[in-house]
Amino acid sequence: MSARTTLPVADRAHVLRDVRRLLREHRGPGLRMLALHTVAALVGLVGPFLLGRLVDDVVRAVREGTALARVSDRIDTAVAVLVVAVLAQAVLARLARKRSLVLAEGVFAQLREEFLTRATALPLSVVEQAGTGDLVSRTTNDVDALSYTVRYGAPAILVAAITSALTVVAAVVSGPLVALAILAGVPGLWIATRWYLRRAPQGYAAERAEWGRISTTLGENVENVRTVEALGLAEHRVRLVDDVIGETVRRERYTLGLRTVWFPTIEMSYLLPVVVALLWGGFLVRHDLQTVGQVTTVVLYLRQLVGPINELLAWWDELQVGQASFARVVGLAAVAADRVESDARPVHDEVAAEGVGFEYSAGRPVLHGVSLALEPGERLAVVGPTGAGKSTLGRLLAGINPPTSGSVRVGGAEVTGLPLDELRSRIALVTQERHVFAATLRDNVALAAPGAPDAAVEEALEAVDALGWVRALPGGLDTPVGESGLTLSAAQAQQVALARLVLADPHTLVLDEATSLLDPNAARHLERSLAAVLEGRTTVAIAHRLHTAHDADRIAVVEGGRITELGTHDELVDAGGPYADLWRSWHGEP
Repeated sequence: MSARTTLPVADRAHVLRDVRRLLREHRGPGLRMLALHTVAALVGLVGPFLLGRLVDDVVRAVREGTALARVSDRIDTAVAVLVVAVLAQAVLARLARKRSLVLAEGVFAQLREEFLTRATALPLSVVEQAGTGDLVSRTTNDVDALSYTVRYGAPAILVAAITSALTVVAAVVSGPLVALAILAGVPGLWIATRWYLRRAPQGYAAERAEWGRISTTLGENVENVRTVEALGLAEHRVRLVDDVIGETVRRERYTLGLRTVWFPTIEMSYLLPVVVALLWGGFLVRHDLQTVGQVTTVVLYLRQLVGPINELLAWWDELQVGQASFARVVGLAAVAADRVESDARPVHDEVAAEGVGFEYSAGRPVLHGVSLALEPGERLAVVGPTGAGKSTLGRLLAGINPPTSGSVRVGGAEVTGLPLDELRSRIALVTQERHVFAATLRDNVALAAPGAPDAAVEEALEAVDALGWVRALPGGLDTPVGESGLTLSAAQAQQVALARLVLADPHTLVLDEATSLLDPNAARHLERSLAAVLEGRTTVAIAHRLHTAHDADRIAVVEGGRITELGTHDELVDAGGPYADLWRSWHGEP
């Protein structure tokens, strides 16, 4: 059993580097969108400015005792300008928002494609050690959170930040002395935000990681439900799920506690300047240092700040979730390759392992100096007790994992030094796991050879004795299967998986108990159907049903990470060793 590890999470420097890269790649649309939002925000500042001017005009008219008729004319003009400004702001804001959404969709589409490229390129050894739950959580929960942030949060934060900055500048220009009241909110804003940002990133990162643990734990329960029931582990697994959910709740409460401190403090920080501006403005007006209109304009600007700052606050917290998810999504790029490609290429089809040792975790070897040579076209059965290292040996022969020591070669070239496409065209691994994708039956089989004609697909299905039931389906090869389609039985799903193998046409096959999940009659029938297909190919069959071993050219018995016996069925039975004991036990002999 491999030691459980976690997939990497990008650090802050890596996240910032990726953000800068995205900004550079989308610079043109980003600048156009930014310009539209800036103009819209500037137009939105016209109202308080006009009102402040009108207040000053009225005060001046009252002081000078002049007629208010001129002021009335200015009011009409100001209203007309204000109406035009409102309409212009609405149009500009709509255009800016549209550009924001289009840009955000483009950025997210790029991120999603990059993530899928990285996820599908991950070494299988890394995924298995980390557990599929972590990767599934990143593919679902983290991508969803990132989608929401990129599509809606980032544009909203950008608009709020631009509007807030321009509003502050307008307040300072309109009444520099009155605008000093803004400073009253800075200490609370600075202290609370600094306190929050020191704790929030780690809190949200831990929260997202716990969601990954939930996916892993629930997935393990579902996948291994029979084992759990057979060993009476149901209560233990339920307690484990409760513990994981409890830890997730604690993480959620921690981030909620951060918000309950930060939000009220921030609200006080931007409401306090309004009160100070009124008091301080009254003092300035009394001493003729600022006009009533200037005070009015600044106070209106400060009140106008409430909207964008509220928007900023509402989305800033969501940004922390998005940032944590972004770090987990781009963290896949930090996964180191488990192999280095070489220029060597196979010159024949012989597969050989020489002095192979393997460790999933340091100091805990699973295989010890295994040497094995496979002649082209040979059928080798690998048998032995559970945990002996049979599947690990099969994975090394198929090039899934590189050996810790020794070498595995095909045609004289190291298997893990070959490009993956070439390796898979030469050696293929089929396990007991069955995968049926949401697509047509044709597309499911043709995954092994995209673009294969229907005749080739039908030939592969016929080879595994599946063409009969496929033709009986209403849509034949065009029948949708998987999610929202036809649900295939376990035997049918396994036949589809094996048909992919036939279509891929590698010269060496590693079957890791590929038919073990079928009932014995179905498995035996399928194995007989495969016999003609496997003819001429090198086959390594890792099996616990000894009839598979009986039909093989040679049998390798693996015990304690070593090959303890190697020979034909008759030779090993006559030798009276471990294989003979297994054979007698299989047949119920004493």
